[in-house]
Amino acid sequence: MSDRPQPRIETVGAYAPRFRVSAEAFEEAWGQFHAAGVNEKAVPDADEDAVTMAYEAAVRALDAAEREGDEVAFLAFASTTPPLAEEDLTARLGGMLSVPADATRHAFTGSTRAGTRALDAALSAGPWGDAVGLVVAADCPRADPDSDEDHAAGAGAAAFVLSESGGPGGGAVVRKRAEYAAEYPGTRFRRTGEETVEGLGATGYERQAFTETLAGAVDQLDLDGSEIDAAAVQSPDGKLPYRATGALGVDAETVQRGATVHDLGDTGAASVPLGLATALADGENRILAASFGGGAGADALLVESAGSEGVPASLALDDGESVSYAEYLRKRGELTSGPPEGGGAYVSVPSWRRTLDQRHRLLAGRCPDCGGLNFPPEGACNDCKSLVDEYEEVTLTGEGTVEAATVISQGGAPPEFAEQQAQSGDFAVAVVALEGPREARSASEGSSGEERSDGPRDDGGEASVPAQVVAADPEEVAIGDRVETTMRRIYTQEGVTRYGFKVRPLE
Repeated sequence: MSDRPQPRIETVGAYAPRFRVSAEAFEEAWGQFHAAGVNEKAVPDADEDAVTMAYEAAVRALDAAEREGDEVAFLAFASTTPPLAEEDLTARLGGMLSVPADATRHAFTGSTRAGTRALDAALSAGPWGDAVGLVVAADCPRADPDSDEDHAAGAGAAAFVLSESGGPGGGAVVRKRAEYAAEYPGTRFRRTGEETVEGLGATGYERQAFTETLAGAVDQLDLDGSEIDAAAVQSPDGKLPYRATGALGVDAETVQRGATVHDLGDTGAASVPLGLATALADGENRILAASFGGGAGADALLVESAGSEGVPASLALDDGESVSYAEYLRKRGELTSGPPEGGGAYVSVPSWRRTLDQRHRLLAGRCPDCGGLNFPPEGACNDCKSLVDEYEEVTLTGEGTVEAATVISQGGAPPEFAEQQAQSGDFAVAVVALEGPREARSASEGSSGEERSDGPRDDGGEASVPAQVVAADPEEVAIGDRVETTMRRIYTQEGVTRYGFKVRPLE
């Protein structure tokens, strides 16, 4: 490893979808459950994918660091399930987070060790002076129904903010890192053009590949296993990481302190990053992170927390709403007939792109005449009706209050949203008063040429916008509810998925 100083982990963020399907639900459906040690697993909603989960985790990590997206100089995104097989999704993710256009970006995929590959790349690239690096791993693997892989397949995302100092508490330092590869074809693979992951079912062969390859990486770190407080080990199911304890030199309790598989399932490239994030958040001091990718390759990292209180974290991994096995298949799209013939209202990609400042970054406009907020910032002012040539740019806070709400039921959704409705069921749509930034306003000049000053403002105004509501019972969304924005899929047209903000109950 180079003597060049490397960045420290300043904060961590993590996210898992709120829907969960239990081992008992699978057993009722199939008569048995093939994912040993998995109690339940996270299930993405119909409008969630690896990009939206990455956004959720990244926002939490940045918030924990009290940093903004425009401070990011290096962005890495890792997933074995990117929504598109070919497109640089760091451009979309960076846009959602307001990462500068000239930031260095890397995408990692094709292996469940992609998350640690991304972290390794960031450690080699930084530090970045006053700027930071952002590493995000998000995954939601799929497999054929009733396969061992599908019974285990879960979903989740983890994010790390890296900086030169590690923040006020010193963060966490990656003391050692190593990698190792051994030729084991057929250990977890996905064929070209397929969405589902496969395995040969050769248990002894796969176990040997797993333990030998991981041990090959960990041995290079020359560790005393008794000094390791937690081990985040790749978890294709809830049993295999414990079978590798002897080869890794740690005990079962140490592995358990870094495990998320029991409650989230197999989270693919996010498996080890999630375990590392939770261990750092829990205040574990010395952590072994050991990832495995089919083929087979492995990464091993020794991470040490610089402080005694752990690394600042914002995690959203708590249990959510249980769903039946049939509801699980429905959210996967297995029980729907696809989009209706004829599609919906056509919006070209160039037209959609022109709205990204509003859909991704909540850019509104303040009227120079009355100070009212307008979203989108164009045309006549909604408040004073003046025809405005140029609005003052204002970024909404992402928090607001429901002004009106309704429920979209089967048959009521516009064609472009019909597939989402078929997968997710009824959903709420609301008009929300999103708040502007709270700041003092200086004297300004209206269109009439008269100087005026409103003085310090108690609030930054509001802009009324329509939005879908997620993560809530649609029948319970009511006027006066406090909500916040998040990023979800809107719909797909011409093969291009449109992402944009939706709202959910304020956390």
